[in-house]
Amino acid sequence: MSWPLQNQIDRFLRRRAVKRWRKAVHDVPAMDLATLDAKNDVAKKTLRAVSAFKLEAECRLALPRIGSQKFPQPVGTDWAWRPKPWRAAVVPAGLIPALSKMEMTNELVVFHDCKRAEVSLRQTRNTREVDLAPFGVTLAAYHFEGSYLSLVIEIPKASCEGLKKRHLIRLAAVIESEQPSKIYARLNVKNGPNTEQVLLTLPDDRPETMVEFDLAYSGLNEKRAERMWVDLMIESPAMNRIDLRDLTLCRYPRAEI
Repeated sequence: MSWPLQNQIDRFLRRRAVKRWRKAVHDVPAMDLATLDAKNDVAKKTLRAVSAFKLEAECRLALPRIGSQKFPQPVGTDWAWRPKPWRAAVVPAGLIPALSKMEMTNELVVFHDCKRAEVSLRQTRNTREVDLAPFGVTLAAYHFEGSYLSLVIEIPKASCEGLKKRHLIRLAAVIESEQPSKIYARLNVKNGPNTEQVLLTLPDDRPETMVEFDLAYSGLNEKRAERMWVDLMIESPAMNRIDLRDLTLCRYPRAEI
């Protein structure tokens, strides 16, 4: 809690600091070089600190807010999630090069068989008015000589709690790419010794894309569901940059007929 007296002191100190630097600017022509050099060194250090604060503050204040989990969800949704790379700043923010099995976080791992360092993965800050996710993820491939490139998204175990065959799992994303490239999404559900898989192609006629994995046609053992993950498999990734500006998943029951 801030006390009124402390606020008054802070305002006084800020005004005095600004006044002092304005006076210093006015006094530059009359300063001897030694004093000017010392003042300039102080100014540089102060400027670095202020610039660092300004950068961090603008990043936090920019919309959408960091940590946001807001996104459209179907009626009846009982579980929803936006992976960390799309909702919060991560360290490292970039994998350059992104070698196979490297993690941006434990929720996002890149897989490929390209022997050369031809893949990069980095987090970017979303600032457009239409963006709902605070961050995006950019995947770039250059003279890619491998046979596959995929991003694996590890889904929290909470998604398996109460999972039924009547559930639909929706994956929604906002994807922009320099060159057209097919992206396949495969949902994997580990239940006991088996892993059920549902493979779909992400529509690419517009940046906003969505698929629904229907578990009704899978061999899911509802009592043994323990883990889910999604593979995003990129077809012909060479010489392309793909911006995944948002990615979300949610679970909801199929409408009764």
